[in-house]
Amino acid sequence: MTNLLELNDHGYFATRGLNVLAFSNWYDGLFSDAKISGIELIHHDVRTATNGDVRLHPTPAQWDATPLLQDRHVDPESGSVETHLAYPGHDVRYTVKVEVQGDGVLLSVDLEQPLPRELEGRAGFNLEFLPSAYFGKAYLVDGRSGLFPRYPTGPTTVLGDGTVEPKPIVTGRMFVLAPDDPARRVSITAHHGELQLFDGRNVAQNGWFVVRSPLPSATAGRVVEWFVTASTLAGWTRPPVIAHSQVGYHPDQQKVAVVELDRHDSLHPTARLLKLTDDGTFVEHYQDKARPWGNYLRYTYATFDFSSVREPGLYAVEYGDTRTHTFQIAPDVYETTWHPTLDVFFPVQMDHMFVREAYRVWHGASHLDDALQAPVNHEHFDLYAQGPTTDTPYQPGEHIPGLNIGGWFDAGDFDIRTQTQYATLLDLVQTWETFRIERDETTVDQERRFVALHAPDGIPDLLQQIEHGTLALIAQHRAVGHAIPGIVEPDLTQYAHLGDASTKTDNRVYNPRMKVGETDGFSSGTFDDRWAFTSKSTPLNYGSIAGLAAASRALRGYRDELADECFATAVRVWDEEHTHAPDIFAHGNTTGGSLEEEELRAAVELLICTGDARYAQRIDELWPAIERNFAKHAEVAVRAIPYMDASYAGRFEDRVAAYSQEIAEIARANPFGVPISTGGWAGNGRIIRFAITNYLLHRAFPQLIGAESIFAALNYIYGCHPGSAISFVSGVGAVSKEVAYGNNRADFSFIAGGIVPGVLIIKPDFPENKEDWPFFWGENEYVVNVGASYLFLVNAVNDLLKRAR
Repeated sequence: MTNLLELNDHGYFATRGLNVLAFSNWYDGLFSDAKISGIELIHHDVRTATNGDVRLHPTPAQWDATPLLQDRHVDPESGSVETHLAYPGHDVRYTVKVEVQGDGVLLSVDLEQPLPRELEGRAGFNLEFLPSAYFGKAYLVDGRSGLFPRYPTGPTTVLGDGTVEPKPIVTGRMFVLAPDDPARRVSITAHHGELQLFDGRNVAQNGWFVVRSPLPSATAGRVVEWFVTASTLAGWTRPPVIAHSQVGYHPDQQKVAVVELDRHDSLHPTARLLKLTDDGTFVEHYQDKARPWGNYLRYTYATFDFSSVREPGLYAVEYGDTRTHTFQIAPDVYETTWHPTLDVFFPVQMDHMFVREAYRVWHGASHLDDALQAPVNHEHFDLYAQGPTTDTPYQPGEHIPGLNIGGWFDAGDFDIRTQTQYATLLDLVQTWETFRIERDETTVDQERRFVALHAPDGIPDLLQQIEHGTLALIAQHRAVGHAIPGIVEPDLTQYAHLGDASTKTDNRVYNPRMKVGETDGFSSGTFDDRWAFTSKSTPLNYGSIAGLAAASRALRGYRDELADECFATAVRVWDEEHTHAPDIFAHGNTTGGSLEEEELRAAVELLICTGDARYAQRIDELWPAIERNFAKHAEVAVRAIPYMDASYAGRFEDRVAAYSQEIAEIARANPFGVPISTGGWAGNGRIIRFAITNYLLHRAFPQLIGAESIFAALNYIYGCHPGSAISFVSGVGAVSKEVAYGNNRADFSFIAGGIVPGVLIIKPDFPENKEDWPFFWGENEYVVNVGASYLFLVNAVNDLLKRAR
């Protein structure tokens, strides 16, 4: 059956079991087509369709052209949403209108004027359907039947320019998706033209099934009109979610499960904590009220507090007919939860190294041909840019020697983003200095470029990771005299590479005097080397030397010569930067943070290294910036207190008192007690940083900052969050992220110990983290610096628990 849709106060069409969003979300400006835009369907609480819009390709990929949204008008009186859009480069303006009609919605596209000649045969109205929602399901097209393919098998064609484009699987006027499944059945009838079904996975693993109507030539006004219905289950109510830590809890900590309910559901008065006995039976151990919390996003929430339970054992929470997976209450519950991150995730992310795990080779030694000088006045598609000069002794296209060492793959892709590298290094050093982790489970041999997982070599793994990050940063200063924004593939074909990073280039330095394919074993005529973007940026330089200064302390006694070089480089660059006005070259997210943020980092690390009054003076001069943006700067600035005068500590304490009220406001804003982001990238990284800041402030000012927010943040990462109860650390917890956006994402797999971004709020009110589709980078992409911050946080929580005993 289908219930009638109504336009609600949030500006989208809703009925029980179905929502139709009309441009509530817009293409991500940084990463283009993120599959979150246009007309979207949320079907029984699963977002199954997106990007309903006029596009210039049958199956648009990430960087294909997207239109400009000019305005959006919600008309409650007529029950319609009208959006005006344009492709300015082609002088195309059009309107997409969605309005309730009968038991569905009418989608229409009106062109202000006929398509220009260059878009004839190219432009069409697309609606993309999530493949994983339709695997194993059938379709009907004008009465003809078919099955949605589990794996792409064509058809495709080669265009005149050599590019591959999918051909329609089937065409017709009426399309029914999943006629056999009322939870996913969608019917589309074209009142104008035809419907075509494409499989976008034929050209990109992250492609979707696309239903498309080509726009007619020489026609203005109404060019597309679809009638769309979606079946709903009678009386459907979303099952409750019991958000809790999939890892479990320490006996001494607060233990609160958060019950997430459909607004149509009624609240059960109680919840129970069950204990698992030796014979496999669950017995009630504790019962208490499920206390109403209120509404947040689209759900209603209640809490179940079982903090009084301290007895170690295996437990589950039961609310009504819903029961969680088993979790621990144990004094050592967090002792090993960071091991997969250090033992597996970090080694797998190591660039320029061969990485083996038992029988498996994760990747060969990669990017040994790094790197060519990037061309001037060039803007790269992945947020890098080169300014009007190289700022190096090298000409565009010339090989810069010495950059093929150290560093980690930035994220699910393979670039060396310097800002990520030094952020990672700083957290690793702080973890080493604060908690002295000496775990050794990995062999790292820099001379042989060899890494073996689960093979101790007598050296603390954390120190070896610090060394690896340091080598990448110091290599830049050795090669060109300053930090560089990063090293990245020059073209999209290489950038989209999935699998073994060592096969992305031939690992031989490009020689323009050789023919394509020619090689002497050391260089080759194949132009596949990565580019080094080298524009000088003072903030980036400061961030880099902060990492080098910190590393010089950690490496002392292990790699003394490298430690000396790092310290000397940091001092030299600091002194040099203070002889001239800052070099400000800002582009994307690759040229460092703000000037004040990065200079503060460098000053604090150099102060800790030396105790030199000139660094203390500069920190004091930066106090207005610290005070103004305290939440961002506090975790760095607080570490300077032991080296500053009493007035600095006094000002700091006053600002911490005010900040404690900010923490309290965050705790009241949602039932999870942490700052949940609403932008295009989910907020686990921010939540971890929030907890680290609060831990450092708690250590310095325990009378002002409590520990509750620190535990809340870790619980959030482990499953106490909106939308589901999955642990966001792959391989950690009873239920964790097993489909993620790592470099093995095409296999629908994961890298143990990687941390994903988490819950993305699909505007206006839908929390999403896809568990069956890895390709949402804003929800599922591992980023290496989040792994480093997570290492610190887990050990910080262990430290708090030990201190409380």
